[in-house]
Amino acid sequence: MPIMVKTLLRAKRLPMGHMASATLNGLGHQARSLTVRVGCRLVYETMQRAPILLVVRPRPENQQIVLQESLTFRGDEGAEESQDALGNITHRWVLPPGQTVVIHDALVQVSSLPDNVNPKRYYVPIEDISTAILRYTLPSRYCDSDKMLSFSAGQFGCIIDGVDRVVAICNWVHTNIRYVTCSGRPDLSASEVMARGYGVCRDFAHVAIALCRAVNIPARYVTGHLPDIGCFDPGTPMDFHAYFEVYLEHEWRVFDARFNTPRIGRVKIAHGLDAVDGSFSTTYGGALLTQFAVWAYQINPTVVSLGDPIDLSKRLDGTPQIRFA
Repeated sequence: MPIMVKTLLRAKRLPMGHMASATLNGLGHQARSLTVRVGCRLVYETMQRAPILLVVRPRPENQQIVLQESLTFRGDEGAEESQDALGNITHRWVLPPGQTVVIHDALVQVSSLPDNVNPKRYYVPIEDISTAILRYTLPSRYCDSDKMLSFSAGQFGCIIDGVDRVVAICNWVHTNIRYVTCSGRPDLSASEVMARGYGVCRDFAHVAIALCRAVNIPARYVTGHLPDIGCFDPGTPMDFHAYFEVYLEHEWRVFDARFNTPRIGRVKIAHGLDAVDGSFSTTYGGALLTQFAVWAYQINPTVVSLGDPIDLSKRLDGTPQIRFA
């Protein structure tokens, strides 16, 4: 079987309002550019051909500029690249029998500003929300907000301001759901996570999303990478991260009930109703994921190049002090 190698070199023009080294935000903070290296190595074992959908490439977002990117895998020459209905970059092909190694590697330019530097955003009345966004106020497979209507109204309904209500929801989830490594299950909905009281990042996101939707605030699930810029390295293996976005004042704003503090350098891969839309891979048939590795860390782009071996001794993050290359 041939090796499919897709190497994408990008030098995107920054949109106005996102100039990396000279932009002032609404509070007067200056944004500087940082470079993060993100990617993954996935190894699949199959006895027979198995179709696969892969979603690992960063979305084309204003807040992140993909500088260089490569994706390699073994498979049929009929591999297709497209955007799904939500704009997530999807690769579709058929895993051949035997072992298939998938490697994604990218250098991405991000802002040095934390999430929601100017967080004051207000609730958008239902009658002013478009039909496409209105879908994010309704229940979905993992965000069963219809089971949380009474609880959410009683707990958060008295809070008038939109962002204050979302912050209260994040505070509740962060306080009442315990993070337990490797406790995630693909069959748990938000209400079931609330009942058992613990989970992983996707569970935190599902619960917060469901509580937001239960009080008519549009919320969507997001998957991506989160380096430890301005934070201590927790010492746990790197992984994809799940968080969520809320529609306030006609803009999607980032929130993260797992860490519940503004973070720097998120690299967004996909968004959707819940984890069904954000899965990094979907396989049809007997495909076993035997190896899984993810990386996301800040680098000096003059020292680290695309395709270099993963070398965490060259990372700039993992400390409370933000370091600029």
